[in-house]
Amino acid sequence: MPSFQNQSPDRDDLKLAHRLADAAGEAIRPLFRGNWDSERKADRSPVTEADRAAEAAIRAILEAERPDDGILGEEYGLTRENAGRRWVLDPIDGTISFMAGRPIFGTLIALLQDGWPILGVIDQPIGRERWAGQVGGGTTFNGKPVAARTCPSLEGAVLATSSPHYFGRDEADGYMKLAGAVGGNERQATIVYGGDCYNYGLLASGHVDIVCEAGMAIYDYAALVPIVEGAGGTMSDWQGNPLDADSDGTVLALGDPARLDDVLDAMG
Repeated sequence: MPSFQNQSPDRDDLKLAHRLADAAGEAIRPLFRGNWDSERKADRSPVTEADRAAEAAIRAILEAERPDDGILGEEYGLTRENAGRRWVLDPIDGTISFMAGRPIFGTLIALLQDGWPILGVIDQPIGRERWAGQVGGGTTFNGKPVAARTCPSLEGAVLATSSPHYFGRDEADGYMKLAGAVGGNERQATIVYGGDCYNYGLLASGHVDIVCEAGMAIYDYAALVPIVEGAGGTMSDWQGNPLDADSDGTVLALGDPARLDDVLDAMG
C-alpha cells in the first residue's frame, strides 16, 4: 500500500483550503461572462486574466500562512521545489468552458505530502458548488458527506471525458474500446463530453460512473484523487497504478473500484 495512506492533513489544512477556494472564487466571479483579456500560452492552451487573478489570490494567502510549503500552480510555476509539503493549484480547470460562459469549470486545490495527494478541493464558484476530500476524512459536497455509487457492469455505465480531441491516436483507440463496452453502437449511449474537473465531483456524488482522460498534468488531477477516493471510488493511470506526482498523465476515475479490472480489460 502506498505510504501516503498514512499521511493525513490536519484540520487547519482543510480550513485553509476552503479559504483559498473562497479567495479564488472572489477573483473569478466578477469576470464570468464579462470582459476579460486572454492569450495563448506556449503550449497553445488559453489563459485569461481570471486564471491569473485566481492563482495570485491563492498564492498570496499561502505565502503569508504557509511560507515553508511548496507551491506548484499552472500559471505561475513552482516555488520551494524541495519542500515535502506542496500545494498544487489549477485556478480554472476548464478555461475554455469559462471563456464560453459555461459554469462547469472549477478551481482545483491540492495538498501533496512527499508527492502523494492527501487533500483536494473542487470549487465551482458560479454555482457555489464545492467538493472537498482528504485522506482518512471522507468527501463532502457543500459540507455534507457524499458517496460514489456501485456499478454492476460496464454496460449502461455513465462515462465522461472532457474531449475526445485530447487523446493521441493510441489513447483514442483505448478510449473508444471503453466507450464501446459502455454503450455499444447505440446513438443514445450514456456518454457525456465536457466538464473537466466537474465530472469528478459528479462521480464522487454518485451521478457518473467512469471518467477517462489523458494528457493531464499534476495540477489537473492531484486535487481529484482525495475527493474520488474519499467518496469510495478509485483513481489510477491506464495501467491501474495509483496517481502521484510522477504519473504519466493518463487518468481513470471509477465510482466503483470493483469495475477497474473490467475497464482495463475493455481498453486493452
